[in-house]
Formats: sequence, structure tokens, C-alpha cells
Amino acid sequence: MATLFSNATLLPMTASADDMQTFTGSLGVEGDRIAFISAAEADAAAFREAHPGLREIDCRGRLVMPGLINTHCHAAMSLQRSLADDIPLMKWLNEHIWPFEARQTPEDVALGMELGIVEMLLGGITSFVDMYYHQNRCVPVAERLGIRAVLGCNYFDSNIDEVFTELEEAAGRAASCDRVRIAVAPHSPYTVSTKNLTRGLREAERLDLLLMTHIAETQDEIRIIRERFDATPVEYLDRLGLLGPKTIGAHCVHVTAEDIATIAARGMTVSHNPQSNMKISSGVAPVREMLRAGIRVTVATDGCCSNNDLDLWEELRTAALLQKSATGDPTALPAREALRMATANGARAMGYADGELGVLRPGALADVIVIDLEKPHLQPMNDLVSNLVYCGKAADVETVMVGGRIVVENRRIAGVDPGDLYTRATEAVRRIRSGK
Repeated sequence: MATLFSNATLLPMTASADDMQTFTGSLGVEGDRIAFISAAEADAAAFREAHPGLREIDCRGRLVMPGLINTHCHAAMSLQRSLADDIPLMKWLNEHIWPFEARQTPEDVALGMELGIVEMLLGGITSFVDMYYHQNRCVPVAERLGIRAVLGCNYFDSNIDEVFTELEEAAGRAASCDRVRIAVAPHSPYTVSTKNLTRGLREAERLDLLLMTHIAETQDEIRIIRERFDATPVEYLDRLGLLGPKTIGAHCVHVTAEDIATIAARGMTVSHNPQSNMKISSGVAPVREMLRAGIRVTVATDGCCSNNDLDLWEELRTAALLQKSATGDPTALPAREALRMATANGARAMGYADGELGVLRPGALADVIVIDLEKPHLQPMNDLVSNLVYCGKAADVETVMVGGRIVVENRRIAGVDPGDLYTRATEAVRRIRSGK
């Protein structure tokens, strides 16, 4: 099935950050790839002629751009949204989050994943990187809903054997779905032993998987790692060989100049989670310095119990404003760079080749979103990219395509009954919290 997006304002995201131009034209999709993008009506006419019976979507008053990429979240924790707010981190974890998780079933996790994916798709997130438990049960959920995902199998010392069994099963299930990949995800350098961090690295290398972990998120983590290993978390993980081009480090808030140089040299991706860092008082990641060092920085939401949503538009605005406030430099993170963090940079973090995802160009994967520009907060369009980053909202997203398949149309997801989903989530949370 071919699809033609016609009469659209197009934002390809292929030019440099200083030359992020838009134009009016058409985008053709054939199979799971973009066939053409052009301002010429003759190209659209030729595509129609070559694909009788194609689906044409008139995008007057609409923007067509690459889908957003959320590079760190715990989607199934949507069940824990607003469960425990405004309390210190360790109390939050020990008294609320971890006890809740201990009572969850694999079915609960799959349900939370479904709710999280629905929220992300409706907000224009076409790809996400997840880190949680029972990912073997979440592969079919991601596949059914049509999103692109890297599902990281999260482990501690206490559950590593169980998780590695699930990892093997998840990898087997994902092998039949080209949109879903699996990753190894040790929780952090302070909750996983040296032995098991190394074991996770070996497993990632054996199965040729990405590796992800939380790094330098809080001052407590810095203190613990310094006391145990006389090093920063970055120095410690680097000694073990965990930092590299296939590693995603979430947070990286408390990093030194030497840490930044190491991350840049190893080619590791940093996933910046500004709202979560603000909410649990972790601090402000030095994104400006990381970008200047040549680090691939992406942007992400983290989980719903430390954010409390999966809205990447909010995250983009926060990321840009927070760097300006923290550095006293209004140019610290321009809107164009922030948007690149949520598209092309995120694609590279997920292991896709440059130009294969996160852009609109012939041959790229057809992960496309359509945004309704006829909203008061998006008018007038003195600068479209600035409007998106500083004014854009999840509710502006109208249509979502992933891999050539339309998964959101008129803000509805095929095969999902929202009322039923919300009822099942509410009932699951009630049961979990009651301990039954």
C-alpha cells in the first residue's frame, strides 16, 4: 500500500541545524520506506500514476515531519503515574516504587506497556527506548500497536538469571518483528555488582545488542561509587568496558569535564531527561558542554512516576529552557538542536544508520507524523521550528505512521478501546496497591 501526503508543509530534518528549512510539497511512501519528497507537483503526479489505488492524505494546514524518538523511558510504569510524588528519592524508591513493582505480574507490566505506548503514539513518538522487566511479554504489545522500539531488559543482582532467561525469549520474539529490538539493561553502577555489569556486557556482545544503564543521575550515586571504587560512575564503567557506541547512558547529570571527554571519546549516547531530573531534584545535566564536546545527546521522558507523563514535546521545551537558565546563556540549546536531539540523534542512538531514521529523505524508514498547524498557539509561524519546540503540544499530532503503516488517524489508534484500556489499568492498580 502506497501513501501520498500532499499539499503539506514539510520539515525534512536533513539540513544542518542552522539551515532547517521547510517547504510546501508532497511525500510519497511505498512499503516501509519514503519513496520521494519534493516541492514539484509533477513528482506527486508521477507517484499517483505509478501507484493506482494509493492512499492520499491532503495535508493543507498541516506539517509533515519525522516522528519523535524517546530514548529513555519505563513505559510500563504508566501504572505508577502520580503514585508517590514530592518525596525524597530513596524514600520514593524503597517505600513506594519497589514495593509496587514487587507485586506486579507480567500481565500487569504488559498492560502498563500498552497504556504507555498509546500515550506515546498519540503524542507523535514513533520510536522509544525502554528499560524495564518482563520485556518478553512486551514485545507482542509493541508489535501489535505498531510502534518502533528498543526494549531493554532491566536487571539487578537479585534477578539477573531470571532476566537473562527473559532476554533470550524476548530476542527470539523480536526476531520476527523488524520494528522491535532488544537490549541489555543493568539498572545502574550502584545497584549492580562489577561481576554482573561485566556479565551484562558479555551478553550484549554475544547477542549483538545495545546496552543501556542509568549513569551519574544523583549525588548519592556519585558518593556511593566514589566510596566503593574511588572513581566517578563514568570512570568506573569505562574501566569495565561498558562505554561505547552501542551504549545509551541515561541522565549523566553529575559528570566532570574528564567524564565528558571520556564519553565523547567512546562514542556513547547520552539520554537527557530534564523533567525527571528536575522533579526528583537530581540536578541539571551539562548538555551544552556535552554537545560542544561532540557527544550525541538525545532527549527523553523517563518514566511516568518521575515525570509524570510521556510527552516529548514538553521535554523538548524544558530541555531548551533549562540549559539557558542553568548556564546564563540564551544560545545554550537552540530550538533546532533540541529538535534534532529528538529525531536524528535518537535514531542513531537506537542503532540506525545515519539518514535511515529520524529524517524525511528517499530510502529512509517511513516514520512520519502529521501536525495540525491551525492552532492558536502555533500561529503566526514566524519560525516554525521555534513554534514546535517552544509551543508544540502532544495534542497537535493528528496522524502517525510507523514503517509505512498508519497507526494513529484523527487521534485514534486502530484496535484500541480507550475506555476499556483505562478501566483495566485502574483495576490493576487497585489490586496491586491492595496487595491482593
